[in-house]
Amino acid sequence: MTSGNWSRVTEFLILGFPQLQGVQVYLFLLLLLIYLTTIAGNLLIFLVVRLDSRLHTPMYHFVSVLSLLELGYTAATIPKMLANLLSERKTISFSGCLLQIYFFHSLGATECYLLTAMAYDRYLAICRPLHYPTLMTAERCARIAACCWLGGLAGPVVEISLVSRLPFCGPNRIHHIFCDFPPVLSLACTDTSINVLVDFVVNSCKILATFLLILSSYAHILRTVLRMPSAAGRRKAFSTCASHLTVVFIFYSSILFMYVRLKKSYSLDYDRALAVVYSVLTPFLNPFIYSLRNKELKEAVKRQFRRMWVSN
Repeated sequence: MTSGNWSRVTEFLILGFPQLQGVQVYLFLLLLLIYLTTIAGNLLIFLVVRLDSRLHTPMYHFVSVLSLLELGYTAATIPKMLANLLSERKTISFSGCLLQIYFFHSLGATECYLLTAMAYDRYLAICRPLHYPTLMTAERCARIAACCWLGGLAGPVVEISLVSRLPFCGPNRIHHIFCDFPPVLSLACTDTSINVLVDFVVNSCKILATFLLILSSYAHILRTVLRMPSAAGRRKAFSTCASHLTVVFIFYSSILFMYVRLKKSYSLDYDRALAVVYSVLTPFLNPFIYSLRNKELKEAVKRQFRRMWVSN
């Protein structure tokens, strides 16, 4: 399609890791193993929480929703990454690229809101234990989770709308491992300062606000825990928060540096490395973080496997 003297780009070429061309097959096998483990781990946690009545509490409800979210989050990028590792033409259509950006960012925003809700849940459980059963009912827990999903799905609409109106006239090479706002904006053949500013404002509100709310919740939790007279009580309180804090640290440490900035892009290798952390490693590690550090969840997994063994 042409517009004036410009030839409009209808597809993009995702370069991925061009410096690793000789080991594409090995990268494919490694990424496939990670993806299958991510699916199995998160699906296992989701099903165990849903099937075991002892885990029908707000904390584990949020954990199961997070596991379900990670399944969609990785599905938005990793299958295409796997296909590109073995394909000669590593292309994606313009509309497909926008869809990938939308789902990746909407599910990422949902995770920000959900991690904030989980921090609030821990705040109520530790700082207001007597009021916790009335403040965090099953109905309210479900409403909070639904609001996280709705807020996340609505989040990138304005940014996607602005990008869809930009002229792309070549080159069409995306120096990244999947479609994302910074590398796509760098290909537009017009000034994108408005898009960069909108991205910065949206991401600052979404990422920084949720991160500060999480820090605020844990500041109150820390103050309450340090006042506990029992060392055993302090250890138990810290153990219930350790898994969530670990996930928060891994997730936010990468997305803060990637998206809260007033530049289209930094070093290409820098951006790719960060993308691997928050799009591949975080969803992969979440099941291990929650299962290995949580005695109740490990016992629930064992009970489900015993039931399956007996029923067979």
